[in-house]
Amino acid sequence: MPVWILWLIAAAALGVAEAMTLTLSLGLLAAAALIAGVVGALGMPVVVQILAFVVSAAAGLWIVRPIAKRHFRQPPVLRSGADALVGRQAVVIEEVSALNGRIKLSGEEWSARTLDENQVIPEGTFVDVMEIEGATAVVYPRELLP
Repeated sequence: MPVWILWLIAAAALGVAEAMTLTLSLGLLAAAALIAGVVGALGMPVVVQILAFVVSAAAGLWIVRPIAKRHFRQPPVLRSGADALVGRQAVVIEEVSALNGRIKLSGEEWSARTLDENQVIPEGTFVDVMEIEGATAVVYPRELLP
C-alpha cells in the first residue's frame, strides 16, 4: 500500500476526531495530513511528504489556530434597527389591546399590541417590548416592584 494512502486515512481519522472534539487542532492536523497525502500522490518521496506534513501542521497550529480562536472570542454582533428595540422599556400613551394601541419607545411613538390576546394595558403603564412585527411593537406590562 502506498504511503500517500496512509496519509489520507490519517487525515480522515483526524477529521472524525475533530468533529467529535471541536478543538480545531485535530482539524488542522487533518488538513496537514491531507496535504502530505497529495504530495505523496504526486510521486514525491516519503521525506518530502513528512516535511510537507510538518510545515503545514506547524503553520496551521501556530498561525491559523490563534487567528481562528480570536474570531471565536469576539463579542456577538450588535443589534441595530428594530431588533435593537426588543427588550427595551416603553410607556403606553394610548390603551393597548390585542388589536391596537400606541406606546412611546425610545422617544418615538409606535403602534403596539399586547402579547397576551386577552389583556388590555391602560395608558401610563410601563411595558417591555417583547418583539417587533413590522411597524408594531408587541408588548407586555412591566411588573412593578412592591
